[in-house]
Amino acid sequence: MTQQIKYPIGIETFSEIIEGGYAYADKSEAIYRLTQAGKYFFLSRPRRFGKSLMLSTLEAYFTGRKDLFDGLWLGQAEGVDWTPRPVLRLNLISAKSEVHDLNVVLDNQFSAWEREYGVEEIVDSFGQRFFNIIRKAYEVTGRKVAVLIDEYDKVLVNTLHDPELNEEMKKILKPVYSNLKGADRYIEFAILTGVSRFSKLSLFSDINNIQDITLDNRFCTVCGIT
Repeated sequence: MTQQIKYPIGIETFSEIIEGGYAYADKSEAIYRLTQAGKYFFLSRPRRFGKSLMLSTLEAYFTGRKDLFDGLWLGQAEGVDWTPRPVLRLNLISAKSEVHDLNVVLDNQFSAWEREYGVEEIVDSFGQRFFNIIRKAYEVTGRKVAVLIDEYDKVLVNTLHDPELNEEMKKILKPVYSNLKGADRYIEFAILTGVSRFSKLSLFSDINNIQDITLDNRFCTVCGIT
């Protein structure tokens, strides 16, 4: 009897796909080569194009889950460092187009990380809190941090019709993104994904060494189906 193929429709978690026996298009070589090609990256793709799954796969790699890559390119590659590193994965897909809701999403995630890594100095600025979390994660583990930000621009795209609200959203997010540069010595790898590039956002003006791989042929197959 022919075994029925299980397709991971709507599943964006790498571990769930692998452990659940779902079909998986092996992206591990492109993803690993990305981690070796630099430090700061930006990738733009339409929604439902596999960005979240890519970040989940990166998270599995940086947390040392070699077992999940059994049979894949990365699981068989030589010289790979599987030492677990701290991973800070910020997903803004759930944030609604309201200032209060964005504040709640950021506060909830930052509070969880502050508890996890024992950050005692709690400040009001989201940017400073993010910096403190990155630094503390490095100090506690002795390993540099991987920062993965999913849908960095969702609330910005959704508020383009309201310039005043859009500006308020930018004021909240700018310090968070710009503090990646200040925490550079504690970061091993950082990538931000979204559907568009906001040229005036400090993400691109403050982090002047970020690589935009949206149209980079080296990583054109890093997510999605070809």
